[in-house]
Parts: sequence; C-alpha cells; structure tokens
Amino acid sequence: MNSSNERESFSQRLQQALKNAHYSPDSPTRLAREFNIRFDGRPITVHAARKWLVGEAIPTQEKLRMIAQWLGVPAEWLRFGGPEEGAPAGDNSGALSRFESADVKLIADLQRLDEHHRQIAREFIRMLVRVNYQK
Repeated sequence: MNSSNERESFSQRLQQALKNAHYSPDSPTRLAREFNIRFDGRPITVHAARKWLVGEAIPTQEKLRMIAQWLGVPAEWLRFGGPEEGAPAGDNSGALSRFESADVKLIADLQRLDEHHRQIAREFIRMLVRVNYQK
C-alpha cells in the first residue's frame, strides 16, 4: 500500500474509532484538546490533528498508542487495519470488546481526577458492585 493510501486508511480508522467512542470525527480542535489532556509528551496542534483526520499524516507510534488506549481500540488495528475492523485480535478479543465506548471514556475521565476523588469513585463503584451482587 502506498503511503497516501496508508494515511487515508489510518484516517478512516481514526474517524471510526472516534465515532464509536462518541466523539466527533469532524473536529480537529476537539481531537487536539482530548489528545493533549491524556498525553504526557509535547502537546499537538489543531493543525496536526486535522492532518490525522484528513489523511495527510499518521501520528508517531507513541501518540498512536495513546490514541488507541483512549479510544479503546488495538494500536495495531488503528495503525495498520486488519480483517476484523475495530476488533482486537487474538484470544482476548471477547474481553476487550466487552468494554463499551462509554466505559472507555469513563476510565479516561477517572484518570483526570485527582487521587482523592479517584479513590472516592473507586469506592463508590465497589459499593455498587456489592449491592448488585446481593440482588
């Protein structure tokens, strides 16, 4: 596959992953903001995010891994595609696909909290699980 097709294919997979996670695939500003919230390295510009979305560029491996983790898709699929579009490969495909995109977003939101509030959220979830199992 030539590099132009490679970039376009990446762009399509990125847009699909964004849609599946309930983010607009048409907003480079939102993509840059959400990316920069989660990425420990140097922030990206809106221009860079636009290039990813329109198929003019592919992020570095480090950035791609973070995007995949954020959107709940395998990094290999996001970068190269594959026969099972959007589905993790291998024996763990059932385990990873059980997470809804809303759950992935919730985990990302949890990570943005300070430690005190993360602990409160964890305790609350554990309490809900205990109550649910007692039914």
